[in-house]
Amino acid sequence: MATCDVCGNDYDKAFTVQAHNGSGTFDSFECAIHALAPTCAHCQCRIIGHGSEHDGTFYCCARCAKQAGVVGLDDRV
Repeated sequence: MATCDVCGNDYDKAFTVQAHNGSGTFDSFECAIHALAPTCAHCQCRIIGHGSEHDGTFYCCARCAKQAGVVGLDDRV
């Protein structure tokens, strides 16, 4: 069995994720998201969808980007 890097659970169905920003062994997608997903610069939630990026800063949505002063990002046009 493998141990989850986030919660420490010893699980026979654990899996490994390799990404550009790191890798790890996890027992659930929840733990993988917690460890690997970027965080919104405005509200600090984990970005598990497309999100938005401006000058290397990530936001979960255009509204958060606008709240942070970014102009020109839209979720829908």
